[in-house]
Amino acid sequence: MIRNLGQNYSPLYFLASLGAGGLAVSFYMYIFFMLPHAPIPLATADHIYPAIVRGNLASGFIALDILIILALALLHFRLLFWNMKEYALYKKTAAFQALKNSNNEVALMAIPLTWAMTVNVCFVLGAAFVPRVWNYVEWLFPFALAGFLAVGVYAMKLFLEYGTRILTQKSFDFVNNNNLSQMIAIFAFSMIAVGFAAPGAMSHSKIISALGLFMSVFFSTISVSLIILKVTIGFKSILEHGISREGSVSLWIMIPIMTLLGITFIRYAFGFAHNFDNSQGVPGSWLFLLTSSVVSLQIMFGLFGYSTMKNLNYFNDFIHGEAKSVVSYAIICPGVAFVVFGFFFINYGLVANNLLTKLSPAYFAVMLPYGYIQIKTLLIMLKLNRKMLNGAQEQPVA
Repeated sequence: MIRNLGQNYSPLYFLASLGAGGLAVSFYMYIFFMLPHAPIPLATADHIYPAIVRGNLASGFIALDILIILALALLHFRLLFWNMKEYALYKKTAAFQALKNSNNEVALMAIPLTWAMTVNVCFVLGAAFVPRVWNYVEWLFPFALAGFLAVGVYAMKLFLEYGTRILTQKSFDFVNNNNLSQMIAIFAFSMIAVGFAAPGAMSHSKIISALGLFMSVFFSTISVSLIILKVTIGFKSILEHGISREGSVSLWIMIPIMTLLGITFIRYAFGFAHNFDNSQGVPGSWLFLLTSSVVSLQIMFGLFGYSTMKNLNYFNDFIHGEAKSVVSYAIICPGVAFVVFGFFFINYGLVANNLLTKLSPAYFAVMLPYGYIQIKTLLIMLKLNRKMLNGAQEQPVA
């Protein structure tokens, strides 16, 4: 792995770590939704290990899935620590000061975005590898809230510094804003919101649940508000100046944002039903409406972005070709997010409404496209890592 990039470093390299962590979570989805674990909300080591030792075909699949999760989690932490070292050196360069006085300052939001993913990865590792972890989960939820609060405070600090500067100094560059990269801030706030929503949905303590839900609503409200602003400003510049070729991949950023907000709203429903409404559960029709709406928007942005990038020859140059741009790491998260929400759509939208039978041939047929995208995303991530992290030290960074 490259060391000491200096002024050639970019905070967007954190997206490499983010992608690995997101893929680890996406492979956990198989266990989460396919392995019986009632009445516990998550499949834990207490469900996983007995299933592995049965010695049947499913056991082999589960064991392989666990190994993939572990390998991707280790890659996530390796890239995270590398980024933290490189970022510490980068802050001492003139390039960092130039970044702080440009539109690209928003790239710093990739740091809290990745740290929020780290908390999620730790949660998955704890569930999958620590026996009887659910016996102590109520003691762990306050630590999870504290972790997301620390990340949220840091994210707000970065965003307020950036927002205050562009408002007071009139320094926003609309000409070079011809993409949707400014929405990485929304991506970060949405990641924090979905993290807070987990204790809000799963905790049996009404106080812990309320704290998680309130903080989640705080960050999700910011995210939804900023979507309206940032999409409007971004498309205004795109329509006036044409989309940036390297930044065209940002058209897909709405896919992970919609996944995070969609899961957040699902967790709200379960949290309110569990701790506030004392109802019989969440209506399946509402879950079908929500998951279908999110998938519809994801497909629209996915097709629109793919058509634009193909027209610009983006894939041949920046993914499969020799052109190097750290922005290309942004292609991993949409694939991961589309797959992750696919599990929610299939299981909460279709299975919960008796439109599919879990583990039936039709169930796997619907899941097949998502599995293909997941493997394709994994291979692209590995290809980008070889190109961007294992080459010569001096490389162009966009």
